[in-house]
Order: sequence, then C-alpha cells, then structure tokens
Amino acid sequence: MKKPIGITLVLLALNLPALASEPFDAATFVREKCTACHDDSVYTRPNHRMQNLEQLEKQVRFCDANVDTRLFNEDIEAVTDYLNRQYYHFK
Repeated sequence: MKKPIGITLVLLALNLPALASEPFDAATFVREKCTACHDDSVYTRPNHRMQNLEQLEKQVRFCDANVDTRLFNEDIEAVTDYLNRQYYHFK
C-alpha cells in the first residue's frame, strides 16, 4: 500500500533536526557521560578488567544500557575506539 505523500513529507520534516545535528564526538561523550560515574583512573589503573578490544566494547555496551544513553552501534564503536586509542592500546 502506498503512503500518501503528505504523511511521508511530515515524517521527513520531523527527522530534519536529527539530520542537521552535530556529528557524534566520542571524546566529548566520554568526558560528559562516562565521567559522571567515574573519573579516568578506571581506564588507567594497573588492574583494570579490560583485557582485549572485545571486552572493552562489551563494557561500553553495558554502560550504554545502564545509563540509558541509547547510542547507535557506530557511536558505541567510536567510543570503544576512542577509549582504546587513549588508554588501552589493544591491537
């Protein structure tokens, strides 16, 4: 069944603000959201729980669910990549 063009245009117009928003910045996200629960010592302590990139991504997903930030998959990957570059240096 075809959707009337008016409904399609309205739905598109409602999404325009989201399309015009700033690109996701993982560094800013970590600074504003992650440090609300902990400081960066959780990443730098010698006995940190993360042993590989897969565990790091699972932890980012866990935190995303707990804080209910509802990140897109590409944003979770960006946060994981940022944390890895800044702190963990997994290959």
